[in-house]
Amino acid sequence: MSILIDEKTRVLVQGATGRDGSFHTGRMIEDGTMIVAGVTPGKGGTEIKGVPVFNSVSEAKVATDADASVIFVPARFASAAIKEASDAGMPLIICITEGVPVLDMVEIYHLVHSRGQVLVGPNCPGLISPGKCKIGIMPTPIHKQGNIGVISRSGTLTYEVVHALTLGGLGQSTCIGVGGDPIIGTGYIDLLERFEADIDTAAVVLIGEIGGDAEERAAEYIKERMKTPVVSFISGRSAPKGKRMGHAGAIISGGMGTAEAKVAAFEAADVPVAETPGEIPGLVLKRLQG
Repeated sequence: MSILIDEKTRVLVQGATGRDGSFHTGRMIEDGTMIVAGVTPGKGGTEIKGVPVFNSVSEAKVATDADASVIFVPARFASAAIKEASDAGMPLIICITEGVPVLDMVEIYHLVHSRGQVLVGPNCPGLISPGKCKIGIMPTPIHKQGNIGVISRSGTLTYEVVHALTLGGLGQSTCIGVGGDPIIGTGYIDLLERFEADIDTAAVVLIGEIGGDAEERAAEYIKERMKTPVVSFISGRSAPKGKRMGHAGAIISGGMGTAEAKVAAFEAADVPVAETPGEIPGLVLKRLQG
């Protein structure tokens, strides 16, 4: 199995005719994703990569029965694009766009959650269930179908960890980049809950970073609720306090969000913390073997 997406997921691309949208639409099609529609206002009636383009998400959803949307639009239009997908009743929305204003996300977060929809991102690489579906920009060749779930705040670090897992013979059920912004649509706990319920996910790798308390809260959830083994890695251990490192959410402030606090929280929850990404496959195998 997988979580959130599978081989039956019908995907529409908002911003499909733009530079990034067009390129990644083609790549997702090549990787086996069922792309059923593109959406660009004013471009309705045209095609991109052999896929019909519509003027609005609601029009595309009615015509194609799409059940997931991925957003490749400039930051100033991203919150409106998320709202359009939500208003159209899209159950799964993935926003790749970086630089979405935080105040916009405050409103969008509550809107999407009040409707029972799932938003992944913004500022994320998307998600992939190898051999079934990819929505976003993840490099498919490094992935392998299997039973290890992966959740990460970092895109490129996800790729490094996934590559190490694949080389170690450990395929993945679903890999999800949640995004590195201060406010994101879906966090660790919701995804851990979904992996715990997935009978075909044998273990989970959680990749965190400095800033905020999402990892600490995830560790508490794991300690209290999860039977599926979890292995973790925390990036940014050498970052100075008060300096943002890479992501808008990766900042240590007021003594909170330190790597030390996150490592301690996971260790208290009996979650092994790798010193380097290369150690993760060995730790996963050790947990799987009991």
